[in-house]
Amino acid sequence: ELHSLVGAGSAEGAMDAANILKPALSRGELQVIGATTLNEYRKFIEKDAALERRFQSVLVREPSQEESVEILKGLRGRYEAHHHVEFTDTAVQAAVSLSARYLQDRFLPDKAIDVIDEAGARARIGAMTRPVHLKDKEKSIAALQEDRNKAIQEERFEDAARLRDAERSSRAELDRELEEWRRGHNETIVTVTEEDVRLIVSKWTGVPLEKMEQKETARLLEMEGELSKTVIGQSEAISSICKALRRSRADLKDPRRPIGSFIFLGPTGVGKTLLAKSLAEFMFNSPDALIQIDMSEYMEKFNASRLVGSPPGYVGYEEGGQLTERVRRRPYSVVLFDEIEKAHPDVMHMLLQILEEGRLTDGLGRAVDFRNTVIIMTSNIGADIVRRGGGLGFAGHTADADYATLRTQMLETAKKSFRPELLNRVEEIIVFRQLQKEDVRTILEIEVGKVAARIRSREITLTVRPSAFDFLMAKGFDQQYGARQLRRAVERWLENPMAEEILRGRIPNGEIIEVDAGEEALVFHPPGTDAAAGT
Repeated sequence: ELHSLVGAGSAEGAMDAANILKPALSRGELQVIGATTLNEYRKFIEKDAALERRFQSVLVREPSQEESVEILKGLRGRYEAHHHVEFTDTAVQAAVSLSARYLQDRFLPDKAIDVIDEAGARARIGAMTRPVHLKDKEKSIAALQEDRNKAIQEERFEDAARLRDAERSSRAELDRELEEWRRGHNETIVTVTEEDVRLIVSKWTGVPLEKMEQKETARLLEMEGELSKTVIGQSEAISSICKALRRSRADLKDPRRPIGSFIFLGPTGVGKTLLAKSLAEFMFNSPDALIQIDMSEYMEKFNASRLVGSPPGYVGYEEGGQLTERVRRRPYSVVLFDEIEKAHPDVMHMLLQILEEGRLTDGLGRAVDFRNTVIIMTSNIGADIVRRGGGLGFAGHTADADYATLRTQMLETAKKSFRPELLNRVEEIIVFRQLQKEDVRTILEIEVGKVAARIRSREITLTVRPSAFDFLMAKGFDQQYGARQLRRAVERWLENPMAEEILRGRIPNGEIIEVDAGEEALVFHPPGTDAAAGT
């Protein structure tokens, strides 16, 4: 930390440490090797020309992966002795390759050394788990203590003395066995494998373990089926995004660009945002892997800087940007720009850099890596086409003909609304189709199934008859609002009345309830009884 010399010990009428060293350095009486970072060198040392010229600058580059493996092999003995473990060659190589790939904000060999250090500590602690018979003995001693205390309270002092002696004898025996077990275990060398290293990197980065174990390829082949379970009626959209992601996984894409970049077009309530959420959970095993940015908050020019952070001299300069900071903390994620057409053109300029170079520089000058993200932009442009098009939807033409017409019109609208530079950098523009009747029915069954699952905590079994589904579909589906209106209908016509019935005591815990359609509302009644006789 050579830069810490500058200003160290300075006070009024006194010299700092750097100025004290200068005479000795200039006379050649003192040989000094200092280490510092480029930022600190520019900030502290370069400003003091007299101090700078007394040192010869040597730029130390980051070693390659092959060199880092050799460095780790040289250090391996120290860490093996410290943790009392043994590192395999594959574990050392995995520490270098996985840290180089997944820990983007640090440098080799430091990050690889930290990985093997923690892997060794974890393996040693895991091996120190006490055997079952020792744990059982501890439980029996605790039971003796409890019996002794109970005997004292009941003034059975002879029993208490006998239990005390038994406890002391058992504890002495336990201590002796524990000492023997520890002595024997310390002599046992634990082997740290590639699996241990993968587990550490997975915990640090949040990247699923299967992704590192190459099991991801099999999952990607089943991707359509998994996404279709949550996103209903959008087989074309799901197929397009899966093909693009498989191309990326096969290393057929530019390595400098994000994993995938897409624009989702379509009317509201058809599953655009839901597909992004499902994709985040499928790829990174966590719904938290979705970074959602509402672009309606960035309609003005002065709001654009919030994405990357305020420039120097402005309030909040050191706080980081709302986009860059979140991606820096979670580099493996799906970034969703919702309603992109509302954003200011300056925001579009930032997106161009992300899509082309796979990085973005924040207000503090740090380059944030977007190469391991999936970029999704959603837009409702062209939604008025659906509202105007009477032939689209439930009647008239076939669903495929409707979709082909809708897709053509949506793409034409996108070309008029978005800049050519943005459309050229996006891998695919995906148009979502209108929901059909069978899609609406499937979504409704999923929503009602969620309600039934939630109420099962009260041991209430809910059975919904077809007439009730027809009632909810009639009340809930509107082409203009898509599936969102359907969820509101489930809340209004099913959840609200059922909550009232439960609170009034008409549906007790442990009951089996059937839901049927009445004239103006849903009716709840026990199975086998007439709907008119229910509540």
